[in-house]
Parts: sequence; C-alpha cells; structure tokens
Amino acid sequence: MDPLIAVVGATGTGKSKLAVDLAARFNGEIINGDAMQMYRGLPIITNQIPLAERKNIPHHLLSCVDLEAEAWRISHFKKEALRLITDIRSRGKLPILVGGTHYYTQAVLFRDQLVGEGSDAECEGEDGGEGDVELPSTSMAASNSTAASTSTSEKWPILDSSPEVLMEKLREVDPVMAARWHPKDTRKIRRSLEIYFQTGRPASEIYAEQQIQKAKAVSQSEGLLRFENTLIFWVHAEKEILNARLDARVDDMVQQGLLDEAESMFEFLSRKEAKGIPVDLTRGVWVSIGFKELAPYFTARREGTLSQEELDSLRGRCIESIRTATRQYGGSQVKWIRNKLWRALAETDMTGRLYLLDSSDVSQWAGCITEPSEKIVQSMLASEATPDPKSLSLLAKTVLGAKEEQAQAQPGSAMTSFTCDVCGKTVVGDEQWEIHLKSYSHKRGVKSAARKAERDAYFKKKKEEEKKGEEKVDVDSQEKVDA
Repeated sequence: MDPLIAVVGATGTGKSKLAVDLAARFNGEIINGDAMQMYRGLPIITNQIPLAERKNIPHHLLSCVDLEAEAWRISHFKKEALRLITDIRSRGKLPILVGGTHYYTQAVLFRDQLVGEGSDAECEGEDGGEGDVELPSTSMAASNSTAASTSTSEKWPILDSSPEVLMEKLREVDPVMAARWHPKDTRKIRRSLEIYFQTGRPASEIYAEQQIQKAKAVSQSEGLLRFENTLIFWVHAEKEILNARLDARVDDMVQQGLLDEAESMFEFLSRKEAKGIPVDLTRGVWVSIGFKELAPYFTARREGTLSQEELDSLRGRCIESIRTATRQYGGSQVKWIRNKLWRALAETDMTGRLYLLDSSDVSQWAGCITEPSEKIVQSMLASEATPDPKSLSLLAKTVLGAKEEQAQAQPGSAMTSFTCDVCGKTVVGDEQWEIHLKSYSHKRGVKSAARKAERDAYFKKKKEEEKKGEEKVDVDSQEKVDA
C-alpha cells in the first residue's frame, strides 16, 4: 500500500508524542521534519523529544547536523526524507513524518512542488526563511547548482538592499509578483527576485506553469499527493490554552538549561569571530527561538558594562521575548496549515486526508488523540473507509467546516496587494482589503478626506472669486484711463 503518516501542528501541541504513540502501535519509524531539531547537542533550545519519551522508536534526521555544517536546503531534506521512507517501507515498517517546519514536510507530501506557493519565501518564523527550493532544470539553474553553498546576496548584492529598492527591481523584472507582495514584506520580495536571478525567468511565469501542471494532473486524476495512501494528522489546540502552555514550557526550558545551551552557541560564535571565520546568522540554528533573543544578555555580560541588577533585568526581558516569539511562531505554523497545506490538499479534493485532533485538554489525550488516530490509521491500512474529518470533535467541525465554507465562497486565486489612496496603507488579499474598507480608521479617513476636499474646494472657489474681482477692478481702471 505504501502508506505514509504525517503529523503537523503548532509547537507545543503534542506532535512528537502522537508520532511515538502511532509508531509504537503500528510498527513505525519516525522521520523528523523540524529544521531546528536536526542540530546536534541542542536538545533543549530546539525542543527535541527526550530519549525517555521515544519508547525505543527509531528517530531519523534528529540531532544529526553539527553547528559547523552548512544549513540544509529544502531539496536536501526532501531527498533524504524520501530515501528514508523507501528504506523504512523495505523493512516492513510504517514511516511517520513529524515536524513543525511545514514547508519541509509539504515538499515531501506533494509532487512537483518546485518553486510553488509552499516555498516562495513565506517560510515560518523560527526556521528563518530557509525556503530554498529546487529550481526548474533550466541551463541557468544548472549552472548555479555548483555554487549552492555561495550566499545568494554575494552573487547578487542588490538582495541586501532596502525594501524600497528590492520592490523597485521586482516591479521592473516581475510586475505580477510585485503586485502580490506588501512593499514592506522584504522576505517575499527578496525570494521572488532570487528566483528571477537564479532562473532568468519571472517567478510569476514559473508559478503559472506549475498551475497548468497541477490542473493537468487533476484532469488526469493523478493527484498531487506523492503517496496515494497518505494520512495527515493536525494536532491542534485552542489559542488561549496553547499560549498559556507555551509560556509554561519556556519557563520549564529555562529550568532545564536553556541558557546554558544558548551560551554554548554564543561562545562558539566568539571563537569563530576570534579566528576571523564568518558565520551566517541569518540561516540554520542561529535563527532558532531562544538563541537570538538571549544574544543581547550574553553580549552585555561579556562587555561588563552593566550592574548585576541591570543584567538580571535584561535577562528577564530576554526570556519574555522568548515567550512572545514562541507564541508568534505557533501562530505562524497554524497559519501555514490553514492556508498553504489546506490549499494544496483542496486543489485535488484531498482535504479529507487532513484530520484535526484536539489536544486542548491533555488530560483527555487518550480519548481525543490516541483512540481516534489509531482507528483512522487502522481503517486506512485495512483499506476501509475513513471517517469525515469534521466528525472527530467540535473543534474539528468548527475549524475544518469554516475552511470548507471559505473555499466555496471564495474560490482560490492569486493574492494581490492593494494600496488605499485615502489611508496610504497597503494590504494583501481581497479579504484583507474588504476588512480595511470596513474599518473605522478607513471610514474616518474618508470623512477627513471629504472635509479636506470641501475646504480645498471652498478656498479654491474663494480664490477664483477674488481673482475675478481683481481682474474686474483692473478692467474698470483701464476703462477709466482710456476714457
């Protein structure tokens, strides 16, 4: 049957636990799909599942990359993950892909995701935009493949320019993509330019070709899921509950030694700096949540210019920044699933493969997570019908039902950016544009603009009348002179 189980969801929802439970129940092995958890020696800061909780289940691509190593590209991850899936199946076991770097997992789940929507720089916060993708096999792309380790900004210095300069260049080479992105969304603008520089073709043109390929696959009933027997479990929790859980987890990580791991990374950088060896802090584990937020504290402690009281205060603010960043990252992961993953599934009518499991109440784990997930996997392995995803819980019905209604009301289309002439504000997408038009600030701006227009018209009319009066006086005066 070549089955594949994927487990996705926001950080802190219990993805790793579910993957272990399913692997233990169905003779499976786990493939890590979290970019940060690939790094060796940093189990706390990267939130790796503890050895004691792995139940002796083999975990692949976990703690396998050194700090010295080049950060993995998405093509490298996909190649290794697919190799492991084949290997695990050859031994009669069930491959289970789990992780929070969702554009990594999506590249494995779907075919022909070359430069498409799932990787056009809309990458998730913690992994820092590592959305490098396999480019079409054009001659220019092939010539660039040998320089994969070279920074794109070194080859094309304009990529380090300001958002205004980047947008101006994108408007020149690819006006279609320029219309999609917010002028301040540097990552997306930069990625569209990278694609143009690497391929010699506008990204919008490549995306359009991919849409044709997708439509052709659908018409031929090929589908886009790489493996026909795929199940995707979305472990989800209500936002307020998850945020409180994440705050508590950060505190627990601090108790376990988060600062010690972050400090070891800081010392590694200091040694490299002393040797004059540059380290790209914009990629890989250096953008992980925990390290970059604590960097100001370690820098201040090394400089020795602050008192102990000031250092303690700075330390507290840095830890609070970790809490905030973790909550934001969880939100971005959920956004990816709601938009990117859902859209990819909807394109070939495969949304029935996505099962939302409610982990809001961890005390009900067995009833809300274990039992339904095992029944669904068992049905798939037995070639039996699987249940309607909306039937699992009230949360599943609410979230998935809303997505279905939205899809029916608003058929998928390319996003476009809109700039309000009244407010000067730019938004992306029809939905956000409608929200802006109905907002109080916009309506207030319209009224203010109307009043200003009335004042301007009044003064313009008055000025014209005064001018006419002056001209009449001049004419009268001239007539008297002539007389």
